[in-house]
Amino acid sequence: MIRRRVVVSGDVHGVFFRDTCRRVAGANGVAGWVRNVPDGTVEAVFEGAPAAVAALVEWAHEGPPLARVEAVSVTEEEPAGLVGFEVRVTPGR
Repeated sequence: MIRRRVVVSGDVHGVFFRDTCRRVAGANGVAGWVRNVPDGTVEAVFEGAPAAVAALVEWAHEGPPLARVEAVSVTEEEPAGLVGFEVRVTPGR
């Protein structure tokens, strides 16, 4: 089990990034969450088998068809035993 936090910048709000991420995570058996951040980025946490998490991190570099990803920051973290995958509300709203 591994955990990665990703921050995606570019044209990533309002392009179904979060919902598509949720679906891709479910298809890969990855737990975690995704949310829009007020600074225009999308932040996500992926937990699961190394190959499955790597697939989500790779997907984040492309995003859904309407997104234009400019940069992806990936940070290793200790797994927290998350179950399921959720779309979180933007902080401050």
